[in-house]
Amino acid sequence: MALKIRLARGGAKKRPFYRMVVADSRNPRDGAFLERVGSYDPFLPTENPSRVIAKADRVKYWISVGAKMSERVALLLSRLGVCDSPIVRNTPKKSAPKKKARERLQVQQQSSSIA
Repeated sequence: MALKIRLARGGAKKRPFYRMVVADSRNPRDGAFLERVGSYDPFLPTENPSRVIAKADRVKYWISVGAKMSERVALLLSRLGVCDSPIVRNTPKKSAPKKKARERLQVQQQSSSIA
């Protein structure tokens, strides 16, 4: 069974509240879970201690058993000091210039270096 520590959404429309849960990765986001290990309220200010609440000992236990954290949960827990900070790579490939645009840039660079 592939375990994930991830966020399950709760709360009202346009007013989300998230629970950190340990669940089978094949279950839906708000479906069945094994244990609730914390919560996250994005509407509270960043410095409010109630914004992110986690049971550190249970999170460490589930990680030792083999559970993988989602990227967002890893970021939230690293701010609490429960785990190491994840490597965030913000290099989207969709925004990179396509083949023709790269060729045009090369031609412009060659023409500017000649002049």
